[in-house]
Amino acid sequence: MRVLGRLTAAFEAKNPPSNSDLYWFARTKGKLSAFQRNPKWTLARAGESGFADVGYMREAIAWHRQSNLKKPLAAMDKAIALRPNDPFYHELRGQILLESRQFDAATAAYARAVNAAPDHPLTLYRYGRALLTQDQTAKALQVLEKACARDGRDAYVMRDLAAAYAKSGNNGMASLVTAERYALLGRLEDAEIHATRASGLLPNGSGGWQRAQDVLSAAKAAKR
Repeated sequence: MRVLGRLTAAFEAKNPPSNSDLYWFARTKGKLSAFQRNPKWTLARAGESGFADVGYMREAIAWHRQSNLKKPLAAMDKAIALRPNDPFYHELRGQILLESRQFDAATAAYARAVNAAPDHPLTLYRYGRALLTQDQTAKALQVLEKACARDGRDAYVMRDLAAAYAKSGNNGMASLVTAERYALLGRLEDAEIHATRASGLLPNGSGGWQRAQDVLSAAKAAKR
């Protein structure tokens, strides 16, 4: 361990972190601690990173965890004023609104996040989920399909995509995506049930039907 410590120190001396590195480390650490630590602890130390927007973000999370709505939104507005094109601050503002059941405002915030990062799976997923709460099923389906195309191994995206298919009346695709989600989670018995259902609902030989056969093959191989 002492040797490793010396090597690490030598590397850091030759490769000091950039201002960007320091900022994103402080922001990541600050966000995680704000969600994990007691809100009073966070509020007392919100500005310790030295980055004003990170401090506002931490305040917003702490106030939100105390079931306050006005104060976290005010803090997020200050953070966004400093970084207006930051998709993840708009995404966090959307999360606060959605969890406070302000569905219209949450959907608008997530739309701004997607405008700032149109191909990022997180902003797409959150926006699609918000659209589902608004019963904007067709648009939610489009957005969630795009999110899944960019991160096909996110079980939460797949869950909401299946819900969007079901709400749109496409039960075959809903069963297929559910089967694939269960397979991803290692629940192959459940995956087989839904893949069998999908096989009976989707056109024989179609791309979706073939994906269902792949799940069934994996489930049968696991049994052997």
